[in-house]
Amino acid sequence: MARNKLAGKAPSYDKRNMSKESRDKKKAYDKKFSARPEQKKKRVETNKANREAGTYGKMTKMGKDRSHTKSGKLVLENRSTNRARNGTGKGGTRKSTKK
Repeated sequence: MARNKLAGKAPSYDKRNMSKESRDKKKAYDKKFSARPEQKKKRVETNKANREAGTYGKMTKMGKDRSHTKSGKLVLENRSTNRARNGTGKGGTRKSTKK
């Protein structure tokens, strides 16, 4: 499989006005985070579920993701809702402790 040439070149870096040092630090953290065994396991589960449902690659174009519920079940969910859940920004369900 070919490597993703766009990795690390997300437009969000520019929108956040991230310096090269900040960007490199974030990329290093993301690389370590994605390499953790529990993250690999989650990725394998969602990819397998998408392949079995015949939605692998199709639902991402429609803005949908497979999401792990608290009970461990996989459900189809809007990408923005799924990815915002643990953040403190728009759409997140977690309360911010910063003031």
